[in-house]
Amino acid sequence: MITSPIHAESDHGSPAQNPYERLSALGIVLPPPPPPIANFVTHVREGNILYLSGQGPREANGYMHAGKVGANVTVEEAYVHARLTGINLLSVMQEALGNLSRIKRVVKLLGMVNAIPEFESHPQVINGCSDLLIEVFGNAVGQHARSAVGFGSLPGNITVEIEAIVALND
Repeated sequence: MITSPIHAESDHGSPAQNPYERLSALGIVLPPPPPPIANFVTHVREGNILYLSGQGPREANGYMHAGKVGANVTVEEAYVHARLTGINLLSVMQEALGNLSRIKRVVKLLGMVNAIPEFESHPQVINGCSDLLIEVFGNAVGQHARSAVGFGSLPGNITVEIEAIVALND
């Protein structure tokens, strides 16, 4: 298995640390979850699986990062946007479960990048979210299957949208 430096030997924190201790160590405060829009919900629980609707790079004050990656948004900026999107996914998980420690495994992410047709670095952008989830949950829980794909547009011209599937302990 090929690993990136973030996935190397370490579990990124003591196994005794819970997700909240790791968030605190990272200086992350979860914002309120985004409000549902239109006729869909932010998440659906079916048995021990939680399906999260796509989230975008929304700041706590409601500002959404927009633009086209590869045109007016750099890979580095989009990485930060994907990390912010991961924080918003964590916020939805918190709202849905009441406790992030109930997450058994992050199973799958679908990362969508609003990019120019010639753009080829979709995985490097979505790493922003993947790296965050490993930092918060450690390798055993945070490593996941993933797709990182490009789109010609996303709602509101946002730079990234990411949805997730997580398995629960109960």
